[in-house]
Amino acid sequence: MSYHRNAPTGIKVLIVGAGFAGLTAAIECHRKGHDVVVLESFPQLKILGDIISFGPNSGRIFQKWEGVEEQMDPLCHNTDRLNFVTWDGDYLLAQRWDEEASYGKKFNGHRGEIHEIVFNHAKARGIDIRLGQRVIDYFEDDKVAGVLARNVATGAEERFTADVVFPADGVRSEGRRIVLGYEDKPISSGYAIFRSWFDSTKLNSPLTDHLWKNGDTHWAWIGPDVHFLAASLKGGKDFSWVCTHKDDADIEESWSTPGKIEDCLKVVEGWDPVVQEIIKATPTDYLVDWKLIYRDPLPTWISPKQRIALIGDAAHPFLPTSIQGASQSMEDGVTLAVCLEKCGSAANVREALQAYEKIRYERVLKAQKTGETTRDKWHKADIDYVKKHPEVVKLQREPWLLNFDSEEHAYNVYDDVVAKLRQGNMTGEESQAML
Repeated sequence: MSYHRNAPTGIKVLIVGAGFAGLTAAIECHRKGHDVVVLESFPQLKILGDIISFGPNSGRIFQKWEGVEEQMDPLCHNTDRLNFVTWDGDYLLAQRWDEEASYGKKFNGHRGEIHEIVFNHAKARGIDIRLGQRVIDYFEDDKVAGVLARNVATGAEERFTADVVFPADGVRSEGRRIVLGYEDKPISSGYAIFRSWFDSTKLNSPLTDHLWKNGDTHWAWIGPDVHFLAASLKGGKDFSWVCTHKDDADIEESWSTPGKIEDCLKVVEGWDPVVQEIIKATPTDYLVDWKLIYRDPLPTWISPKQRIALIGDAAHPFLPTSIQGASQSMEDGVTLAVCLEKCGSAANVREALQAYEKIRYERVLKAQKTGETTRDKWHKADIDYVKKHPEVVKLQREPWLLNFDSEEHAYNVYDDVVAKLRQGNMTGEESQAML
């Protein structure tokens, strides 16, 4: 297969982390003609995780990568609605997705399976991805930026340099320290998630047959400070569920650990028997207890010398109820690649990183808030009121968020953003107006 790539720009990009943020940045930078090296601490690719959702705003990014959409389609969730139910089993309504069909295509599936497709696409393009390289420090000066990495197999240390460095290694990124000038520790959001993914045939109760035996379905139960989401995928073959609930555990001790069936059942004690049967059918080895981490919005994503730019969760972790964390990470990578292309040469990359931050910052903050809004709408709902007015539980699926092409947007606004940066007078209101 042949892959589109612009003429070489001579701009050298170093990316730390091969998750969706890092791989998107790598693929898009490669498409734009930049030289790319990716460092990843894991020594080998593993098919990990459970369900992940990509909205139409990131779905159109996948569709621009040769062969990726065709590989993902058979693996992804395919249903036309989300069914809402109260915690005690009263059916509320179906939110139908045809209402937003004009926004574009969604891709919802197993995190590890989708990640493998994207990873292999990056490798097929010839992108230099080096596994087993744990970054232990960042550095920069007026001319270059780089990292010190340790080979996890041999212990040998090596310095890597580039014109720009993008830390894309998640919420605990070491890159935050060089941007902020100090180490900030994540704190508990006050919530946690039990989550699982397994073969649907484990659901052997007649109460759960309707969830998978006739193909893909998607269900949401809403209760006091708890919500439970369940979905079948691949024509009903696989099953995934997540249960978000209050939790004040110390994340330093336990961020993501094996979960206990009895603990999850306590969270939904007295709930709809369908929910309880799902949990009881879950294989113990497939249950994860994941504490949701919170961070205050950073004042900047750019390092003092303006050669290091945080992307994805390293810059802006999202609550799962936003359904936008991975999508916004991908938008970061696309925007950075365009900004580097538009800046023209390695001599102008610092201006490109400033433009990236201005283009992205207000949009990301606004998208982050949707996670809190949805969580609170579900968790703090007056159930008696909801039963009379079920429309209030619907997910907000707004055009400004979903009907968006980050590549086109970056091309359209870059010149104006840079002009204002050079004048030194771009305000937050002007950044907001670009949305």
